[in-house]
Amino acid sequence: MWSSGYISGPAAVEAAGPFSVLGWRFVLAALLAAGLAVALRRPTRMDRHTFRRVAVVGFVMNAVQFGLMYVAFDLGLGATLASLLHALSPVLTALLAAAVLGERVSMLQVAGFATGVVGVLLVLGADLGHAGGPVAVLVGCLSMLTLSLGTLGQRWIGAQPDLLWSAAAQFAVSAPPLLVLGWLTEGVWPVTDARQAVVSVVFLAVVNSIVGLVLLALLVLRGGSGAAASLFFLSPPVTAVLAWLVLGETMSPTQLVGLVVAVVGVGAATRTRRTPAPVPDPDPQDVGTQ
Repeated sequence: MWSSGYISGPAAVEAAGPFSVLGWRFVLAALLAAGLAVALRRPTRMDRHTFRRVAVVGFVMNAVQFGLMYVAFDLGLGATLASLLHALSPVLTALLAAAVLGERVSMLQVAGFATGVVGVLLVLGADLGHAGGPVAVLVGCLSMLTLSLGTLGQRWIGAQPDLLWSAAAQFAVSAPPLLVLGWLTEGVWPVTDARQAVVSVVFLAVVNSIVGLVLLALLVLRGGSGAAASLFFLSPPVTAVLAWLVLGETMSPTQLVGLVVAVVGVGAATRTRRTPAPVPDPDPQDVGTQ
């Protein structure tokens, strides 16, 4: 499901303008997240200070990060390369945290990031025409950087508001600026294929924004952040297969080698040692509260 976003994204911008597609995706996602939160009776506790931080981080993570990547899709950036750039994000986040917050970074993380970059360069090759050109690649790299900055911003929030209400707020603040930007730059009706546009937007909102979010939260809950990191090095090869099956994207032998090199680098850099935590005896009164 995580990888499918890199397939439905290019399909969506092929049928409509990138900003309009994203704007309507987040409108629908906000309504779905809020409706699900109400149906599940999730707690709505969120003070103004926390809400402002949630909104700022959500705007960066959704409007800016996805906006840049969808522009890159519109310029011709391929699904596999987009996934590969985002796969470098958690390692870049660690390096940024070391530079900005003074956190420790291991040599393995540095080496993993360098290896990942080498892999991306192998996939790109000398001719950037197949990747949409230098501008598309640059915009994709900016999306990767914004994703890392947004990830650091999650720590800035401090509090831990409810997942669904937080997501609803972040989707809601991201939609209006994108819709306005789409109206100003793409026109009132920037749609060339209504059926494909509607199917893609619904798929992006339901599967990628809601189901993917819930699965990620469950993955973190069950396996910790180390398990969630597996998304980033597993996503590019799965995306490559999906892109071949659905979009007809192919890769040369050199690009395949680059994909493997990048995935190995990201996998090594995001590898964490898991230590077993003591398991307390269950309290009968707590059974079923999760």
